[in-house]
This record gives sequence, structure tokens and C-alpha cells, in this order.
Amino acid sequence: MNEIILMRHGKSDWGAPFDNDAARPLAARGRHAAVTMGKVLTAAGRAPDFILSSPAVRAHSTAEMAADAGGWRADVHVVDSLYGSGPAAVLGALRTVPEPSRRVLLVGHEPTWSESVRVLIGGGEVRMPTAAAAGLEVLVGSWAAIGPATCRLRWLLPPRLFTDGDLHPPP
Repeated sequence: MNEIILMRHGKSDWGAPFDNDAARPLAARGRHAAVTMGKVLTAAGRAPDFILSSPAVRAHSTAEMAADAGGWRADVHVVDSLYGSGPAAVLGALRTVPEPSRRVLLVGHEPTWSESVRVLIGGGEVRMPTAAAAGLEVLVGSWAAIGPATCRLRWLLPPRLFTDGDLHPPP
């Protein structure tokens, strides 16, 4: 069974110099959360084998930092349509995932991520805090068949649930 992980970018740094919204970088808290979530996903056996990211600096940095921290072998593929768009762009990006990918991570923005979870599971209300990850079980047989109500929400994890002690067993 295929799985989708939607991860919101880490906390951004509004005080940093940037020319436009897409260039806004991660804050220290956002960098720490990205690393934490990379480790958490690996520890939970949820390392992705394909990664899609918004081109925004804060999203792409989150994806790269999580991948490095988690030791993932998947490359980060930037998809321009994942920035400043809605759930239709997320569905479109998912439909292009190559086989035999089984677990796909997408890193992007609110409110699109919460709305996309709602569309994919066929309703409900979900709120995605910064650097949170939502795991969805895909109920259809191929990425090309992804559409509204074709997934089931299995879990949603915000990084604040984890501490360094949770990720590194005591000596």
C-alpha cells in the first residue's frame, strides 16, 4: 500500500533579510524542527523513497534538512506548482510520482497542506502546525489515480511532541 506524507515547512524567520516571500529562510526553531522530524520519520520506519518540495527556501530547506537528518536516500524534487497554489496542485504533483515509489513526502505550505489532507481523505478538519507531518494511507492502486477521498489519515505528528531524549536513547 502506498503512503503520502504531507509535511509543512519549519518555522520561518520573519526578521531575516529576504527579497520576496519565496526567499524567506527558516528560523533556528524551524531548522531544529526539520532535523527532529527527519529523525522521527526514520525512527518510525517512515523514511520516504520520493520527495517533492515547494521551491520556497523555507520548504526546500526543511525537506533537505529532514532528509539529511533521517539519512534518507531519496532526492528532493522541486515542484514549482506547490508554492502559492491549492490542493489541485498537490493532487497533480502526486499523479506524476514514478513507480515503484511507495512512500512520498511533500513539503509545502499552509493553508494548502491542511486543505489537501481534507480533500485527500474526503472531509474533516485538519490543522498543520509548522514542521508537522501527516501520514495518509493511499486507498487506490496507483499514483495516477489519486484524487479526492482516495486516502485515509493514519497519523499527524507535530515536532513539539519530541525531545532530543526521545530520539537518542540514554547511554
